[in-house]
Amino acid sequence: MSQAIAGQLAAHVARLRQSAPAQGLAQDPERATRWQLGFGPLSLNFGRERLDQPAFDALLALAAERDLGAAFERLFGGEVVNASEDRAALHTALRGDLIGSRASRAARAEALAAREQMRTLSAQLVQSQITDIIHVGIGGSDLGPRLVIDALAKPAASRFKVHFLANVDGHAVAELMARLDPQRCAVVLVSKSFNTPETRRNGATLKRWLGNDSQLYAVTANAAAAHADGVPETHVLPLWDWVGGRFSLWSPVGWSIALALGDEAFDALLDGAAEMDRHALGAAAADNMAIVHALLAVWHRTALGLPGRAVVAYDQRLAQLVPWMQQLMMESLGKSVTADGEPLLDPSAPLLFGGVGTDVQHSFFQALHQGTETVALELIGVIHPDHALAAHHTELLANLLAQGEVLANGKDSPQAHQRYPGGRGSSTLLLERLDPHSLGMLLALYEHSTYVQAILLGINAFDQWGVELGKHVAREVGAMLKDSSAIKADTDPVTRALLARIRGN
Repeated sequence: MSQAIAGQLAAHVARLRQSAPAQGLAQDPERATRWQLGFGPLSLNFGRERLDQPAFDALLALAAERDLGAAFERLFGGEVVNASEDRAALHTALRGDLIGSRASRAARAEALAAREQMRTLSAQLVQSQITDIIHVGIGGSDLGPRLVIDALAKPAASRFKVHFLANVDGHAVAELMARLDPQRCAVVLVSKSFNTPETRRNGATLKRWLGNDSQLYAVTANAAAAHADGVPETHVLPLWDWVGGRFSLWSPVGWSIALALGDEAFDALLDGAAEMDRHALGAAAADNMAIVHALLAVWHRTALGLPGRAVVAYDQRLAQLVPWMQQLMMESLGKSVTADGEPLLDPSAPLLFGGVGTDVQHSFFQALHQGTETVALELIGVIHPDHALAAHHTELLANLLAQGEVLANGKDSPQAHQRYPGGRGSSTLLLERLDPHSLGMLLALYEHSTYVQAILLGINAFDQWGVELGKHVAREVGAMLKDSSAIKADTDPVTRALLARIRGN
């Protein structure tokens, strides 16, 4: 990359900071309609962002310079986009084949065969005594299925009750075993390598508790290791190198989604994602929701230098959205070198946080309104609820709309403590309904936005070397906790002191 993005956009940032306050931008009626994109059941309004037409045109020019159309073709076609691991990232083949390359066709065939295997195993479980599924996985093997089931499952209609176990903390597994009947449970171990420490430890404990290997299932790329741990051969669903963990809920990793919601709902989820795939691949940049979403994110973090990004969903069913997004965006974008290994010239991943409205209005929104730091903010709402409590939903949406308005417009007061500075932008993303199809579209939108941000920054969105060293050191420290003779002369002195404190008790 010849020039940092921040440098390319610096003149626009300076002009906007010297011009009329952002309150004036937000109250321009033309912006309110011109800067609103709609696609299917999703709409994105960014009329309140600290942005004007020349700055937006500069962002579109940046998109053209990076040739995002060709970048999407490389992704969808199965070319190597994860250079540090020499891998493709063909998660889009799990829901369609838009390019028709040799690699994407082969991946699509494998995905369809795995879907048939998922249906067969689901049908067998329906005919069994099993009522509860324990999904054991962490990170990408947990967050996506957890989000989808939490958002869409209706307990009275669910085929199986799915319980998630990610943390190696014994409190979590002990609590599950205390309230469930092992004779009525199936355990699904989800790990691409089948060597994830937390999953192996939790799986071993649950295997002893079950006392019956016929109730064990696995989703992995290492079938031999699963068989060696007692999982029957016919109970292993495949994973592939071309599916990254944080992009894997569309794969057999999402089998628990199909078990909870049914095959038809899982298919609708995939279809929604495929619809967003077609849009991301085919729409012009200015009309492309994924590209515009990414350009706004780069504008916030790289041009304006905003360190944080808050995502607030005004729908309790999306309570797990932010943890999923944190892994997707912070793991994908948390890089300090380019894909070529050169130092990155721009800031990359924002510190992403959030929750559900109206809860978080009573926690961190004070800082958003009157704090010294400004963060990027995305507000999410669902127009039609799945309940009949109209007064509740009206109040919920009123809060969503009010927060965006007050943050942008502010309010003066003779009392300093009661002044709202305003000028704090936000985008609002609305879904007509929250159903499998629209949720699939929403999650695929965030996937593609993350990929585009990585292309704009020149980084690799599909590796995550930063988490590997901690795993290695944890194994060494675990040996020291078990046996003090394993402590080496060069062991970190603070670690030595803490080990002494722990072992002394």
